Amino acid sequence: MFTVKPKEQLFDSTQAIVIGLYHENRHQQKVYQEINSALGEVLDEYVKHGDLSNDYKAVTKVYTLGRIEPKRIYVLGLGKKKELTRSSYIKAIGHLAKELKKDRITQFSFVLDSFVSDQFSEEEVSTLFAEATLTAIYDFPNYKTNNSKPPFGFESISVITDKPIQKALDEGHAYADGINTARYLVQLPGNLLTATDLAHFAEHLAHDLGLGIEILEKEDLERLGMGALLAVNQGSVEPPKMIVLKYQGKEKWEDVLGLVGKGITFDTGGYSLKSKEGIVGMKSDMGGAASVLGAMEIIGRLKPKENVVAVIPSTDNMISGSAFKPDDVITSFSGKTIEVLNTDAEGRLALADAITYAKHHGASRLIDVATLTGGVIVALGDWITGAMTNDQEYYQSFEEITKWTDEPIWQLPYLPVYQEKVRGSELADLNNSPGRKAHPIMAGSFLAEFAENTPWIHLDIAGTSTSDKEYDLGPKGPTGVMVKSLAAYILKGQK
Repeated sequence: MFTVKPKEQLFDSTQAIVIGLYHENRHQQKVYQEINSALGEVLDEYVKHGDLSNDYKAVTKVYTLGRIEPKRIYVLGLGKKKELTRSSYIKAIGHLAKELKKDRITQFSFVLDSFVSDQFSEEEVSTLFAEATLTAIYDFPNYKTNNSKPPFGFESISVITDKPIQKALDEGHAYADGINTARYLVQLPGNLLTATDLAHFAEHLAHDLGLGIEILEKEDLERLGMGALLAVNQGSVEPPKMIVLKYQGKEKWEDVLGLVGKGITFDTGGYSLKSKEGIVGMKSDMGGAASVLGAMEIIGRLKPKENVVAVIPSTDNMISGSAFKPDDVITSFSGKTIEVLNTDAEGRLALADAITYAKHHGASRLIDVATLTGGVIVALGDWITGAMTNDQEYYQSFEEITKWTDEPIWQLPYLPVYQEKVRGSELADLNNSPGRKAHPIMAGSFLAEFAENTPWIHLDIAGTSTSDKEYDLGPKGPTGVMVKSLAAYILKGQK
């Protein structure tokens, strides 16, 4: 899709040319001068009459009227160079991509030099451009019978530069594909994405990218004693799966990062039944699994020299005569017993066995990702992911990456008082839901009991996994949050 062409091919046949325009030194920007001259100074006329702006995110369309081969010039205002951040930069490009989509522009040339500044190198701009362009225009699949309009996609994009930036473009392309994969999975309805379907998707992904794959079936879970995941599955007619993907980028299987993603394909709440309003949208309760799979897709494509194991416990949480109940006591894969006080606190049960299994596969550090609690939305809204850790240095190294990816996280406390509450069962080692107080912290503290001494980060994406409105980098709906941060943490080196 992305090809690199030399500057001499600026006016080669294509539907449009895209240039960036900063506030500073407009007339000294060579590409502006070249296009302006070819069009008979028309760009200057646009500026003179106030029809072309270099203000941030302003998009100006100029019709070439046959003076050059491309039919249109798109000018993206970038504002003042010193005020532009990575976040504002990628959003501006996403905004432009949406304008191109609206105009059904499927082929265009992107003039790289016009977007470069002291803050943003050719390589960085190329990566951000490729990612933003493909995430911004993403459309979710639908099942409407009268949907005759073909899905939009860019057919070819030429990057005009003499610099060797193909690798940077490939990186941005991989990020976009991973994010869009997660979005796609979360959007699928529960009847079309069962645990079996999710396992098949993971198998195809593994085979395409050369990843190791292991799928534990129900009989395997029973043999291994994964009583927490099996308890959640008791009410379902769909068999559970424990999905494991392995990427080995080092000669030896050591120093392994474990990614654990909650894969509850639909959550009724079980006998602790959700309300009729609260149950709608629970197809998205496998958002953590989707984020982990999206990250593994990026890792498989870009092939860092790191070792990663991804573990996804998957089932739906249903009601039937065989479903687990409040007051049940179950035994997890770790051997720890759990008193069930709330069957709607099922995600932490499934994750408990998955965290233990990740350690079984050699994980020396852990990151779990889950749409775990409504409480985190009350605390942080739908803009920031809640986070917990048992290792501050480890957490800070990951937090730095989330600042770079613009996927903000906020650390919730992890203190002995919360551990005491989770351990406060008269019948078992742990209880799965001490109550409404500090709900997102209690859920994380429960998971910490299974991470034990292994450095661990917990990410509660219940608020950030979906957006209730369209935004510069995507449509309304699933966001693919944390895909980029997980992959970037691995690609940029772990501390």
